[in-house]
Amino acid sequence: MWYDAARVVSARVGRVLYRPTIEGLANIPEHGPVILAANHLSFCDSVVIPLAVPRRVRFLAKAEYFTGPGVKGRMSRAAFTALGAVPVRRGTGREAVDALELGLRCLKDGGVFSIYPEGTRSPDGRLYRGRTGVAHLALTSGAPVVPVGLIGTERIQPIGARLPRISSITVRFGEPLDFSTGYDHLKTGRARRQVTDEIMAAIQRLTGQQEAGVYNERSREG
Repeated sequence: MWYDAARVVSARVGRVLYRPTIEGLANIPEHGPVILAANHLSFCDSVVIPLAVPRRVRFLAKAEYFTGPGVKGRMSRAAFTALGAVPVRRGTGREAVDALELGLRCLKDGGVFSIYPEGTRSPDGRLYRGRTGVAHLALTSGAPVVPVGLIGTERIQPIGARLPRISSITVRFGEPLDFSTGYDHLKTGRARRQVTDEIMAAIQRLTGQQEAGVYNERSREG
């Protein structure tokens, strides 16, 4: 109930300030598990997606957003909790596995789970190669994947900016991708790579971004 109330109020304020263009909402199933796989341009992406989607969205956020001291720390914790964020510590392989397990539990419960296959924000606006965690979620859960194209969010809060700016944005939801069958004949690693590449190609068609062709190896800030 708290999530729904906070999302409605925040969504109305966001639409007044930023007048976002939202396309393809009908592509998100009204019920059942679904994975939202998006490009990642800005810290505010994790605010934009939950506010654009009519269903409750769960996503991973750095544990530091929940543990900060003082008034700022309490505000950050309240905001991310209201948006449906799940705190996770990042840095080791074990933590990456734990993060994916959180996603699988959300999908098993019939929820919406959002993930950035690039792993972290693009430093230059290009679309970086996807990591195969998104494929692991899709192939293990059987949930459809809805590709999400975010356009212009980097102008709201560029990397290094402390405060958000007013700028128009576009959020595009592509047609659901079904990976529940057709990959059993492939070895696990090959199947995950193929699925991930198909998802990234769908995101690129939505955004028109130049493909970097490499992984984004910079420090993971968000």
